[in-house]
Amino acid sequence: MAHKIFVLDTNVILHDYKSIRKFQDNDLVIPIAVMEELDKFKKGNDALSYNARGFMRDIDRISNGKLFDKGGLPLGPGLGTIKIEPNHPFPEPMRDLFIDDIQDHRILATAIWVRDNNPGTFVALVSKDINLRMKSKAAGMEVQDYLTDKIQDEKIEGAQKEVQDLVGKPDALQKLAYGPDGGVPWKQVSAKRPAPNQLYKLRWEKKGDEVVCARYDADQDRVVLVRSREAYGIKPRNVEQRFALDACLNPDIPLVSLTGGAGTGKTLLALASALEQERDYDQIILSRPAITLGNQDIGFLPGDQKSKMAPYLQPLMDNLNVIKSQFSPSAKQALKIEAMLKEEKLLISPLAYIRGRSLGRVYFIIDEAQNLTPHEIKTIITRAGEGTKMVFTGDIFQIDQPYLDQWSNGLTHLGEKMAGQKLFQHVFLRKGERSDLSEIAAKLL
Repeated sequence: MAHKIFVLDTNVILHDYKSIRKFQDNDLVIPIAVMEELDKFKKGNDALSYNARGFMRDIDRISNGKLFDKGGLPLGPGLGTIKIEPNHPFPEPMRDLFIDDIQDHRILATAIWVRDNNPGTFVALVSKDINLRMKSKAAGMEVQDYLTDKIQDEKIEGAQKEVQDLVGKPDALQKLAYGPDGGVPWKQVSAKRPAPNQLYKLRWEKKGDEVVCARYDADQDRVVLVRSREAYGIKPRNVEQRFALDACLNPDIPLVSLTGGAGTGKTLLALASALEQERDYDQIILSRPAITLGNQDIGFLPGDQKSKMAPYLQPLMDNLNVIKSQFSPSAKQALKIEAMLKEEKLLISPLAYIRGRSLGRVYFIIDEAQNLTPHEIKTIITRAGEGTKMVFTGDIFQIDQPYLDQWSNGLTHLGEKMAGQKLFQHVFLRKGERSDLSEIAAKLL
């Protein structure tokens, strides 16, 4: 295979600082403008700062007092070289192509210089910034997205079709629906041994027949009935919600992923399940990534820390209020919620303040998890101590982070990498249950 050169944009490194070791034996060029941008991210506790520092330490080890000469420095066995390239202007015919003197244009100009000074070699700019990719194409520069951690379309579609719809299994249906709770041998349902926590919808013959919900329990090696259960006054309204509530209430499944569009009940079901099991946990934590508004930090908002974070955490409070509305203000369930909030046994907190903690005997709900990177998801899960359950919820098609998409976000990675593990279950919720207006708007607008 012919040798190639890839020029990396800042966002690739901020997304995955180990990306420099994932281009096989091809050579890498880091424009000095990228280093200038990374310098702005080196202080902080978020994933971007972590990746910026990680890259700088790695580059320092690679250079080890050496200069980045024309040939670059070797990255390691089986890998290419890396070099930091000073800024270069656009070639004369392109000087007036872009008016603004910004870092993106300096990075693009440097990539064009690298291409023009390496004739006969394939040179491409790698960026997760769609706008920069469009500008590069307009300037005639070869450009690519960072594809290493992207999940294939068929795997995403498979995660949305994890429930098998079976018709005409009368023996299994009869025993599951009306027999003891022990379930049925998996051979009565499947020709081969199912993956752990495989979900089933079994019908008699016609599509309109009543659906029997079931799940393959790997510990019992049997397909067991998934009953319609209630949690803190919340009842499932459709089959997928029945599966989701069962997963959230199951203490043997400590990691759950719930995906689906707005109004499908993901967060509400997770929160109701946590409240139903509050005696089994020392604390219930609800959290979500704080996506800043208009690229402004939370510091621009008035008030103390609690006031600053209130707009980001209000959707979690809305779900809590839905549960409280099931009961009268003087009911013991409503009073219990108020007491838990006051004692911080029920804690609603920004995700940034969770980092660094060891979470033992905690029911941890992470909302809007599609806005997390794969590294952030891994960081959160590795905080889980003994007796902790984690529920990630989100919609992979509604992403607010500029450099993540439905193929590369952390929630998609979680479903793909953990599929088939006994400790994990994923449920895709299809039907919106917020209101008839919300459902029709989601479909038509």
